Amino acid sequence: MIKKGYILLLVLLLSAMGHAQVGNARTEMDIEGSVKGRENFSPISGVQVSTDQGRYTTTDALGEFSIKAAIGDMLIFESPEFETVRHRIRSNEDVDVLVEGYAPSKSSKTEKRSSSVARGSIMNHQRFLDSANFYKRTNLEKSIDFIARSMELLGASGNKDELSESLSTLGEIYMHHKQYDLAIANFKDALAARPLNKTKLLLGKAYVQNGEFENAEKTLSPLVDLKNMIPYQRVELYEALGDAYNGMSNPKRATEFYREGLQVAEKNQISPKVIDLNSKIADVYASENRVVEAEGFYQNSLSLSKKVAPERLIEESERVADFYNQKSRYDDEIQLRKKSLNELRQLPQSKVSSESRGVSGADTITAQRINYKIASAYVAQDKLDEAIPYLEKSIVEADQDNDLVVQKDATRKLSEVYKYKGDFSKALESYQDYVAVVDSLYIRKEQEISRAARFNREIANTQNRISSLEQERELNQSKYSLAVTEQQLFEETSKRQKWIIYSLAFGILLTALTAFLYYRSNKQQKLANNLLALKSLRTQMNPHFIFNALNSVNNYIAKSDERSANRFLSEFSVLMRSVLENSEEDFIPLSKELELLELYVKLEHSRFSDKFDYSIEVDPQVDVDAFQIPPMLLQPYIENAIWHGLRYKEEKGFLKINLKQLTNDLLEITIMDNGIGRKKSAELKTSNQKKQKSKGMGNIKKRIQILNDMYKNKVDVSISNLSEDQTGTKVTLKLKKD
Repeated sequence: MIKKGYILLLVLLLSAMGHAQVGNARTEMDIEGSVKGRENFSPISGVQVSTDQGRYTTTDALGEFSIKAAIGDMLIFESPEFETVRHRIRSNEDVDVLVEGYAPSKSSKTEKRSSSVARGSIMNHQRFLDSANFYKRTNLEKSIDFIARSMELLGASGNKDELSESLSTLGEIYMHHKQYDLAIANFKDALAARPLNKTKLLLGKAYVQNGEFENAEKTLSPLVDLKNMIPYQRVELYEALGDAYNGMSNPKRATEFYREGLQVAEKNQISPKVIDLNSKIADVYASENRVVEAEGFYQNSLSLSKKVAPERLIEESERVADFYNQKSRYDDEIQLRKKSLNELRQLPQSKVSSESRGVSGADTITAQRINYKIASAYVAQDKLDEAIPYLEKSIVEADQDNDLVVQKDATRKLSEVYKYKGDFSKALESYQDYVAVVDSLYIRKEQEISRAARFNREIANTQNRISSLEQERELNQSKYSLAVTEQQLFEETSKRQKWIIYSLAFGILLTALTAFLYYRSNKQQKLANNLLALKSLRTQMNPHFIFNALNSVNNYIAKSDERSANRFLSEFSVLMRSVLENSEEDFIPLSKELELLELYVKLEHSRFSDKFDYSIEVDPQVDVDAFQIPPMLLQPYIENAIWHGLRYKEEKGFLKINLKQLTNDLLEITIMDNGIGRKKSAELKTSNQKKQKSKGMGNIKKRIQILNDMYKNKVDVSISNLSEDQTGTKVTLKLKKD
């Protein structure tokens, strides 16, 4: 049973390894699709489409795209116009993305309303650009011609976006064919037409390829702070900045940017760039003679390359072998190059391009070149017999591929090896072959120089043609703009009078509205001020009343009449509770006010029972619940009648409070006392009392004034003498129901 278990476990492990190997095999295909608005199906151009494996493209004027990807890859759609969209590829079917809420800009809507001829021109423009991109790696002349034809279609109505796209594509074509000066010039023109981050990135890379590292740094550094770059562009930016600093002999800054790019690439699983950046970090460490760090990163690039493609593994292996050569580790170099040679022979093509890393002047990796380098490593170790077979293979393979450069170097090296061995006849024979190859190479170089000169003239003519087209387009654009301006001026003149009338009407309306708002604001502010003043006056009334009442308690205490003081305080507490409950209200029911007055007069009578009697008469027709009265409005008048009128009367006086209803909406309240009168009361005041005005009466006057201002003469108070001899006082208060 145990053996069977081991066998079953082994079968499962082998099955899992088989599945892993199948899973690692990636078959890329062309995935096509489009990006459009969901509401109106309007195409969205310029959308950045990338995969999690590092592939990248953008949508054309029709919103369409084509990108190489494998099943299981993640497609990422990014644009400032909408939120990032992600789609996992399940099959080779077209991928159509519909964006919700996308609204084309006014300019694009205007273009859509233009004539069918203009729309056809835009479509043809994009078609010529697609053709130029198709031929840009294989046929420089054709690709440039397609660019010129795309610009011819722009004419006077061509916008800056289309012009920038044509010039940027032309710059990419020149950069691919190592015409870096022309590439830089066209990228600058494209940026002048429309400043795009993608074009700035291409310009910085062109500067790096052309050896203008400081210009590259100035162009690329501002892009570091941008937030809306897609991960692949961000990796390219850090890589290009690293290249620039490396070119400026600043390995520390170069390594920092390479590591930044490596971190982004690893996070977003951009495998090709992870390999590139590991290799470039290793190059920097190698240049600083930091062998351990360099070899560590080279090994990283090698292990990662095995998971991508055989071509990439060969390319990285050759780079590491070059590193071993620089450090005189010839055995390691030879072993690694032999592995590369075996891998290369298994490929359908016999060479691997090194342009994927974007290195200027990178050699194409061929079998004859690898054989030559293996032989050179053997020669460096004085292993001449081992070197000869590889040199002979290199010469034969170079002759078959018509690779005169490698054939020349290998033949010369073979002649030198025979010379070192003392076999001068073979050395002479090889040297004669070398001379023959040099002659053939010289003839080819002359032919290439002649073709290059002719080709440069053709490029110059085509570039002049493009420049002429651009100048003509600018002239036509100026005429077109002038005509549009004249039309706009005519329309503005006809509209100006209407705008003046509308402006005057609007101004009048705005003035009226401002005046209304100002009036309403003043009214509200006045009301708020009145409410605040009433609250302040009520707040002042309560301490005044309490102070006068406590004086009464003080008199009982002074007379040692403890029983009367206790009784007075008990009744006084009831009165105070009611007063405080009503202190926050502007109006209370008349019935409540009468209850308070009756309790207050009772307290005062208990103290001055020998000075006055009192009566409170309410006409039966009076509906006391129907009227509202400000709290504590009558108390100060009653207090004055008792304290300043009846208290100083020699014989016993009388206080009468009478309420009667004059009309349905008008109530009259009369407070009468037969005291000494106001005149004699004033004469009895001390000099100190004359200086101080009564706070209670002053507050009452202010409250009545504010209430009448707010409620349209709701309260009316008049004070007169009760008798002709100016004795006694009569207070008449008229209160409206509403």
